[in-house]
Amino acid sequence: MKVFIANDSAMICERITEMLLEIPEIEVVGQAFTAPQVINSIKELKPDAVILDIRIPKGSGIDILRKIKKDHPETIILIFTNYPRSQYLKKCMELGADYFLSKSTEFDRLEQILRSLIK
Repeated sequence: MKVFIANDSAMICERITEMLLEIPEIEVVGQAFTAPQVINSIKELKPDAVILDIRIPKGSGIDILRKIKKDHPETIILIFTNYPRSQYLKKCMELGADYFLSKSTEFDRLEQILRSLIK
């Protein structure tokens, strides 16, 4: 499974990447820190899954989600945010997010979900 990480924090990207390196069936195909980088990278790399933050410089994760689902509806989107508010959850799910996770309380769940997707 090819996974792309879209987050404005290099530290979070590193932590996620290290976690995913433990799963042989997963390949981290890229990372991006701004909305234009995310959109261009997904278009080029065509990942199976995207771990997407809501807060992304030069755009928003919600706009990115909308674009990904329009252009690549089969892509699995895991929203991974420090802003797990109900209005964000509702909007992201309406736009086609497959999962909505809190960075502060559900970091381990991210790994569990990805492992279940490759089975």
